[in-house]
Amino acid sequence: MEIKKVVVIGSGTMGSGIAAHLCNANIPVTLLDLKTEISEQARDKIYKSRPPLLLDKSKIKNIKVGNILDNFDEVKEADWVVEAVVERIDIKHDIYKKIFKERKKGAIVSSNTSSIPIKILSQHLSEEEKKDFCITHFFNPVRYMGLLEIVKNENNDLDKINSLKAFCETELGKGAIICNDTPGFLGNRIGVFAMQVAMNEAFKMKLSIEEADAIFGRPMGIPKTGVFGLYDLIGIDLMADVLKSFIKELSENDPFQVVAKEIPLVKKLIETGYTGRKGKGGFYRVNKTGEVKVMEAINLETGKYSASKKINIKSDKIDLKELISREDKYGEYAWSVISKIIKYASSLVPSITKDFNDIDEAMRLGFNWTKGPFEMLEEIGVETFFGKIDDFKGNAFLENLSKNRNQDFYGSRQKYTDIETFGKAKKKALSVDGNSSAQIYRFNDYNIVEFTTKANALDYDSMDALKKATDKPLIIINESMQFSAGVNLSYTMDFANKNDFKSIEKFIRYFQETCKHLKYSNHPVISAPSGLTLGGGFEVMVQSNFVASHTNIVVGLVETIVGLIPAGGGCKEMLARWLDTDEAKKDPHYAPLKVFDIIGYGKTATSPIEAEPLKYLRPEDKKIMNRNSLLEVSKKILDDNKEFKTPSETEFKLPGKEILIEMNKIIENLYNEKIIRDHGVTVAKELAHVLSGGDTTIDKTLSEDDLFKLELDAFMRLIETKETQDRIKHTLATGKPLIN
Repeated sequence: MEIKKVVVIGSGTMGSGIAAHLCNANIPVTLLDLKTEISEQARDKIYKSRPPLLLDKSKIKNIKVGNILDNFDEVKEADWVVEAVVERIDIKHDIYKKIFKERKKGAIVSSNTSSIPIKILSQHLSEEEKKDFCITHFFNPVRYMGLLEIVKNENNDLDKINSLKAFCETELGKGAIICNDTPGFLGNRIGVFAMQVAMNEAFKMKLSIEEADAIFGRPMGIPKTGVFGLYDLIGIDLMADVLKSFIKELSENDPFQVVAKEIPLVKKLIETGYTGRKGKGGFYRVNKTGEVKVMEAINLETGKYSASKKINIKSDKIDLKELISREDKYGEYAWSVISKIIKYASSLVPSITKDFNDIDEAMRLGFNWTKGPFEMLEEIGVETFFGKIDDFKGNAFLENLSKNRNQDFYGSRQKYTDIETFGKAKKKALSVDGNSSAQIYRFNDYNIVEFTTKANALDYDSMDALKKATDKPLIIINESMQFSAGVNLSYTMDFANKNDFKSIEKFIRYFQETCKHLKYSNHPVISAPSGLTLGGGFEVMVQSNFVASHTNIVVGLVETIVGLIPAGGGCKEMLARWLDTDEAKKDPHYAPLKVFDIIGYGKTATSPIEAEPLKYLRPEDKKIMNRNSLLEVSKKILDDNKEFKTPSETEFKLPGKEILIEMNKIIENLYNEKIIRDHGVTVAKELAHVLSGGDTTIDKTLSEDDLFKLELDAFMRLIETKETQDRIKHTLATGKPLIN
């Protein structure tokens, strides 16, 4: 069936998020609540939301608002009605009675519940109505979280369920996984269990919360918030309610019952208003002494707070086999947590899904894990796992695996979708090479480079992999959350701390050389960005021949924030794009001033629609809702460009001192208005020098190499200053900019 119009009932966080994402897909949607004013306020919040729920603010026109008394007739026109009201059965049953009385024949009705089973939600529906009723569990925030669990039971019309799945995958860009009607479905059942295991084991082993979060984070391929940080983010009181729901719904002998038991310290935190970030704090809190803010962490034994300590486990890579083999408390903790997660997840196959790798994909899409439980088992190795594991009696999956010891048990990935994803393609690569910063997957007709560092920050090895992979058409794509957050600042500062500026200069030269090599390679180079595409990551993307961008990107040149200027060709490429406008052809000052404004303020775009006016992306660049489709679209670009010809090098005519005078006036005004301070002036003047063309006049022609040299010289002058080094150190330590 075709879905041309949707009604969402309930304008809270989830209802608003679903309505906003339907707007992004250009699907007309009506948002209903108790009163029209409530829906209007929700629409206003959607419009102003940060991070933005809309790809572009103009999308808000796709949404109508109303109330369930005066505007319920909207349901008659809807192909899909989504209920997203409070988690109260009586209210939901009342809404369903009204919906099924008014809906047009065959329209799909779904609930966005995160925990209530279909059998309870649909208990008052007729057999015919039950065919068209399911659960569509979106994850928050709806625009950014890839997972959509479509929960079915034996009553459903499977053709309709599959039709809904196809719509959500194609139009909404979701990783839509169909699962059975069991408590917590896929993602929350495993995700919440994993959190509880990580917390309980930390209490049991007397670890500090910082130690637990340092392990149950990046080293395990889990977001850096860890378990206690995530508890604070979600809300400690909300998590307590979630656990009560699981305790109520699950059988008494389910292992979840043990890890979900109330913890006295958690109960005390809730009772005293320490419910997490939304309250006075939680496991972590910010304490202000005078003008100084100090992050504090709670002691799990005493319940007292003290200054939070950064834990260095001396490992920044995801290597589970090495992690669980450590002969210290961190290795013991990691194994205890990982083994329990694997045991629990495997015990649920096939009750919650027949395809065990659906569980892995739910953890990737809904919790941003790098690997799900079964991929963890695959990486650890079957022999290693069974050499360490304790009793697993009654677990059919592990019992079978222990008998056949099949290291290749995993098979293909991402069975939930027919799209040829990057995850599937990895398994089919003819060979894999690369280094510690990037992997090269080699196929018959093309190569893929995937960055593998923290936040996919770029270093010398990243450039090596890119250069090495241009012997064939190249696609640069990552399965992790970010395309690249830019050049590795820690890598750069290691040299700066030793006063080894020659090594920094050597690296920047190599970065420039690599980016130029990508742009003028004999074979086409495609970047397929998603997530952060900043600084050096942007420079790799912008100097690729083609771009296939996911709609959820954060893109831009942000170097001035840390006291630097783009030096991998970012200034050069932005000048080239703005010089190619009609305005610049009439006014030679137009392009340098535009780029000075964009780079000077470190402007970012949060979608391709926002990126185009800044010329971060071009109209011909592909924009894709479903991240899974990035590889397919990139391969199609390669197929369409078999007769690829290397582009001609760009030439520049820039005004030099003429425009520099204008730029210096702007800098002076910004300083006088206290928008920038002393070092801000220094950075702005270096940027102005580059964008003006340096010692040139409008009748001279500059090459790309001339622009590269201007960028490099300015970068080196800035990195050698104490003020820029202070900015970088402050950003690395706090994640926030230093204005000096």
